[in-house]
Amino acid sequence: MPPFEIDEALIRRLAALLEETGLGEIEYAEGERRIRVTGRSGAAYPPAPAPALPAPSRPERSEEAREDPDDEAEGAVLAPMVGTVYLSPEPGALPFVQPGDTVDAGDTLVLIEAMKTFNPVRAPRAGRVARVLVSDAAPVEYGEVLMILE
Repeated sequence: MPPFEIDEALIRRLAALLEETGLGEIEYAEGERRIRVTGRSGAAYPPAPAPALPAPSRPERSEEAREDPDDEAEGAVLAPMVGTVYLSPEPGALPFVQPGDTVDAGDTLVLIEAMKTFNPVRAPRAGRVARVLVSDAAPVEYGEVLMILE
């Protein structure tokens, strides 16, 4: 059997992919040759799941958010998935939009994190942001009204 040659470029590409995706481990196989790259923790297998904790209580909504938005359903922007909503691109940054801002169709309004992936929620049409009905870093449900566009 010939000596095993290490393809450093491949290992570096796999490590970069691991970092980029947030995975704990990645394995590549070609014929008899296998390469496994694990995260910095060095654990080849994920740790045993922790015991379930009670779900965190949902943050209280403002009086404005408690109003029934169904009367303005035409301008309602709904959550396309379950996840955690973020009003700005990163902690400490200005929010994507605020009440009174004018947006064009396709502008990013918020991000929803689901399964370690940040998904932009885009404006379905041009308009003015009348109300933002969610808080930063709050959990949202599928179909929940995030904001109202006029």
